[in-house]
Amino acid sequence: GKPRFIQIKGINMEAEAGAHMLYTTNPDSPGIIGRLGTMFGEAGINIANFYLGRDQKGGDAIALVELDAAVPAEFLEKLRNVPDIIQAKALEFSV
Repeated sequence: GKPRFIQIKGINMEAEAGAHMLYTTNPDSPGIIGRLGTMFGEAGINIANFYLGRDQKGGDAIALVELDAAVPAEFLEKLRNVPDIIQAKALEFSV
C-alpha cells in the first residue's frame, strides 16, 4: 500500500518511499556503502532502510536511504564533500 520506486535515472531498484530519505549517486566501487554507514553512525542518524541500485558492475550507482528523521543540513553538506559522492539530496514525502 505504500508508493515505491522501481527505476531512477534508468537504474532498476525496489524501494519504498519513506517520510525522510536521502538520495545519493556515486560510481559503483568498494567502500562507499561502508563509508555512508559510518558517517550516519558518527552523526547519530538512524537508518530505517537502505536501498541500492546500479546500472552495471563498476558503473553508476544510486542509494536511497530512509531515515527516522529529516537529514540535517550540515550532514548533507558533509556528504557532498565526500570523494565519490556525486550527488546527495534530502527527500521528504507524505506517506
